[in-house]
Amino acid sequence: MVAENSGHITKQIFVIGGVVSSLGKGITSSSLGRLLRSRGVRVLQQKLDPYMNVDPGTMNPFQHGEVYVTEDGAETDLDLGHYERFLGTPLSQKASVSSGQIYQEVIGKERAGEYLGECVQVIPHVTDEIKRRMRSQAGDEVDVIITEIGGTIGDIESLAFMEAARQVCQEIGQENCMFIAVSLVPYLKAPKEFKTKPTQQAVMLLRREGISPDSIVLRSELPLAESIKDKVAAMCGVKREGVISCPDADNIYMVPKQLHEEGLDSFVIKRLGLKAHELEWGEWANLMEAISNLKGSVEIAIVGKYVDLPDAYLSVVESVKAAGFGERVKAAIRWVDADECTDDEKIASLLKGCDGLIIPGGFGKRAVNGMIRTLKWARENNFPALGICLGLQCMVIEYARDVLGLKDASSTEFDPNTENPVIATMEEQKAVIAGNKDMGHTMRLGSYPAVLKEGTKAYSLYGQKNITERHRHRYEVNSAYRKRLEDAGLTISGTSPDGELAEFAEVSSNLFYVSTQAHPEMKSRPYAPHPLFRGLVQAAIEHKKEREEK
Repeated sequence: MVAENSGHITKQIFVIGGVVSSLGKGITSSSLGRLLRSRGVRVLQQKLDPYMNVDPGTMNPFQHGEVYVTEDGAETDLDLGHYERFLGTPLSQKASVSSGQIYQEVIGKERAGEYLGECVQVIPHVTDEIKRRMRSQAGDEVDVIITEIGGTIGDIESLAFMEAARQVCQEIGQENCMFIAVSLVPYLKAPKEFKTKPTQQAVMLLRREGISPDSIVLRSELPLAESIKDKVAAMCGVKREGVISCPDADNIYMVPKQLHEEGLDSFVIKRLGLKAHELEWGEWANLMEAISNLKGSVEIAIVGKYVDLPDAYLSVVESVKAAGFGERVKAAIRWVDADECTDDEKIASLLKGCDGLIIPGGFGKRAVNGMIRTLKWARENNFPALGICLGLQCMVIEYARDVLGLKDASSTEFDPNTENPVIATMEEQKAVIAGNKDMGHTMRLGSYPAVLKEGTKAYSLYGQKNITERHRHRYEVNSAYRKRLEDAGLTISGTSPDGELAEFAEVSSNLFYVSTQAHPEMKSRPYAPHPLFRGLVQAAIEHKKEREEK
């Protein structure tokens, strides 16, 4: 494990959370990755999740948020989305590891006799498998792997990961490995004091696992005085330059600048002996300039079924914001529960003052009729609308019902016995559903090519005929209805290369009424907004102008 092919050692940075969860370890890791990349360091990132699920693919969005899909089809934690948006580098299934994956692999090997009759234990068998995955992205083309360990210091679930991290550091050498603890410094309003004791306790727990942090990133609501950082350095035995203040930011894409001003990237480069040049912000400079100079605003409604937990649509939200940055406007989000969209009057009320809407992905029958009613209202009122995955399917169902007159048109997902299944189970998925096989990682997943039809809105937005997008679905537009739909004015503006699968649909005569079976939000970047989201925001700006003129 010590050296790769030519003696090059890929270094490892472990990011661990202390005191409470949801402190922003993912944003901290992503921001550090962006800083190192901006200084010429070749970086990859990785998330280790202690939960026993193999992946988030079968988790309830209300509990876990969105499932982020990689190019190679891995269903991963939403932090992978942050990594890709900050790094600008596609990650693979190697970047997402869970306890479920680890134990599944170890038990599989035991059943196959690969341990030669040994008594299989957490140490060394489980930790060896964790270490293998921690180092699976190491190689001559990678200088550093930033590995975020989910959860919080002291969690029972993460003990094996902590031990594996300790062993990795021992095996590749302390000079090639470092630990960053992200910890909360709460502010008590009554005595008007910041309290460092929780951070001291977190570091004590970490040391019980044989790990001493090299750096501590202090999260707080307000900026910390230098005296607070001095105290943390003294009490936790960390070099003063390794204590970093990271107060709440107005925009997550400004966090790299915060950490740079605190010297985190310089400290890491010096600590690991990395070859790096001076910071060159590049595309990130344009992003920060845009964020600081937004003029005007639009409001985009997300009409979905998981609106009580915005993280369920995290990449959609970030894609809307990115499109706003690209147009130099603030793109605000309005959350609309599709269940409440019961009639035109209610929909008009819920969307009053909005400039565009998105029908995002999802599974199951609940709230679908509200989405369909909303799309009908948008189409008839020339209101900018973007459909994503389920959104495309709802757009097709609505058109079949209200334009073709097929009042019972539906999807076999919602009504297996419908006489007009305009949305049907993909051929390759029928065996999965009928055989009741494992449902995890069985959908159409990952990157697939599509061919766009010239002269359509989709073609003009992408500016090219052949594109790729990431997918996560089991159902598709039923080809038996495609000609009737197109003859009635719903354009299938993009298909799979063989022409069999409908990948895009639109009403070209509307200002913006476009949908895709894919998940374009997975490929949008804050400094390079996705064409579909940018098109929606452009249409929203035009719609707002027309509305205000009236």
